[in-house]
Amino acid sequence: MKSILTVFALLAAFAIHPAFAATEQQNKMVTCNKDATGKKGDERKAFMKDCLSKKPAAPEPAANTQQNKMVTCNKDATGKKGDERKKFMSECLKAK
Repeated sequence: MKSILTVFALLAAFAIHPAFAATEQQNKMVTCNKDATGKKGDERKAFMKDCLSKKPAAPEPAANTQQNKMVTCNKDATGKKGDERKKFMSECLKAK
C-alpha cells in the first residue's frame, strides 16, 4: 500500500513541477494545429511555419486611459514651462 501511495505522490510532484507545465510554444502549437485543420502537404507546412513564427499580438491600450492621456499630453506640452505647462496639462487631461 505504501508503494502505491509513493507512486501517486511522485506522479503528483511531477504533474505540478513547472518544467512539466505547458509552455507558450506548446500552447501556440495546439492553436496552430487547430487552425490548420483541412490543410495538407506544402500548404499545411507553410501555414504552420508562418503561424508558429508569429509573435502574439500586443494588447491594444484602452482608448483614453489616464496613462494614455498622460503620454499624449506630455508630448503635446513639449516646450511649455511653469504655469503655462500646468494649465495646459490640466486642461489636456480633463479633455475626453
